[in-house]
Amino acid sequence: MIKKTKEVNVAPSSSNRILQGTSIEGNVHSEGDFRVDGEIEGNISISGKLVIGEKGRVKGEVKCGSARISGRLEGTMVVEDLLNLEASARVEGDIFTIKLAIEPGAEFSGSCKMGAVVRDIHKNDSARKEERRSEKIS
Repeated sequence: MIKKTKEVNVAPSSSNRILQGTSIEGNVHSEGDFRVDGEIEGNISISGKLVIGEKGRVKGEVKCGSARISGRLEGTMVVEDLLNLEASARVEGDIFTIKLAIEPGAEFSGSCKMGAVVRDIHKNDSARKEERRSEKIS
């Protein structure tokens, strides 16, 4: 069985929002920014900025351009630029980022790797995407 997917081009400046009271199970992919005030259980992969609001909760693997966390995150997080953990943030899991800012009061339980490690992860992900693209064409 051949699974066909439809690609939708979204402008990088576009913004998506999961409101409080909304709960989603599944993976999220976006070229734009994303704000979570509800709950997501699944992996998030976006090229823009991820914001998890104070009442927001994410459980899964996250890859994004930058992030500001005020709510809860359980899982691994790979951030290509700046990760900001605000005072109300509760993070359980491993973090890979270029830059990290943690406000007093934020809770973080896990490991953190910064700098070149994130660049290597991003480079490997890009190479895998290119391989998959060329396999689809063949």
